[in-house]
Amino acid sequence: MVILLSSANKSVITRWENMLSGKYSLEQVTLLRELKIRCKEKTFDLILLHRSLVDMAAFAELRLAAPLSKFFLLSDQPNEEDGLTFLKMGIVGYGNTYISQVRLLEAIRVISGGAVWLGQKVIQKLIQESYSKVKEQGKPETGQSLTGLTPAEHKVTELVARGQSNLEIAYNLKISERTVKTHLTSIYEKTKTGSRLSLALLMNRG
Repeated sequence: MVILLSSANKSVITRWENMLSGKYSLEQVTLLRELKIRCKEKTFDLILLHRSLVDMAAFAELRLAAPLSKFFLLSDQPNEEDGLTFLKMGIVGYGNTYISQVRLLEAIRVISGGAVWLGQKVIQKLIQESYSKVKEQGKPETGQSLTGLTPAEHKVTELVARGQSNLEIAYNLKISERTVKTHLTSIYEKTKTGSRLSLALLMNRG
């Protein structure tokens, strides 16, 4: 797996390199114009892209130059709106520039497996957005049509689809957060979704 590290901040490049060295084949760039050239010349398995290096227009150009490369955007100050905007533009991962090594390796594993890796706040925002669209369009939720779930699991699933956190679900259903997690494990298995986001999108497909 070949990963391109791209940031104008050399200390950030060094940090990422130290965490990934020996595990992946690494290349690096520090200038946007150089990054554009490299993207045209070669397809990378993954590009770790520092948010400060690009704006939306520059990223759109990169996507056109490297349609087969996967982009993992890392920001010094990640926020939900920024993450959602770039997600819709084609990134497959969004996180903090100073992510821990354990989290970074997990993110790369998830992305290399074909999935999208996002922070919890971005996931919650995306779920809430999908739920709002269902409500605006007046389409019924699909929760009641999912077979195999217990009544308690149905309630948890419906609240997940509305963008509620585990803590909020526990409060609303008057159960412990641990019980919510147990229900979710069972729900993921029964619905073959595997994640909170996939479950919510299934529920809100409307």
